[in-house]
Amino acid sequence: MKISTRSRYGIRALISLALSSDKGPVPLKDIAAKDGIPFMYLQKLAAPLVSGGILRASRGINGGVWLAKPPEEIKLSEVVNILEGPIMPVDCIAEMEDCFRAPYCASREIWYELKTAIDSVLEANTLKDLADRQVKNESLQADMYSI
Repeated sequence: MKISTRSRYGIRALISLALSSDKGPVPLKDIAAKDGIPFMYLQKLAAPLVSGGILRASRGINGGVWLAKPPEEIKLSEVVNILEGPIMPVDCIAEMEDCFRAPYCASREIWYELKTAIDSVLEANTLKDLADRQVKNESLQADMYSI
């Protein structure tokens, strides 16, 4: 199981917006250039984030995107669900009828525990948490090169 580039790039872009939330609308081309995300791909990611209530967008010369709510109110679980759908390590977690063994399957219990652990981590972390980590990591990197 692997989280796709949809979530990885989407969260990367949202961290950038969280770190520049006081600057008003940010053009997608600026985010794409700063974060190394293909511009056309970022445009496709922005649409569901706007309709999902994570981003707001405006067009025009001063247009761009910005967070629809404070970063501390945006849980990673919300972002991943918008961009990926629910995380399911195996199909039988959501659809028990897909497998006749599901009601008594020991391995299904482990897959369910894995899903629960992933959901817990995503639910416990907000965009602000990641933005704070980013600032800390960039500071550590800068310190490392200043020696």
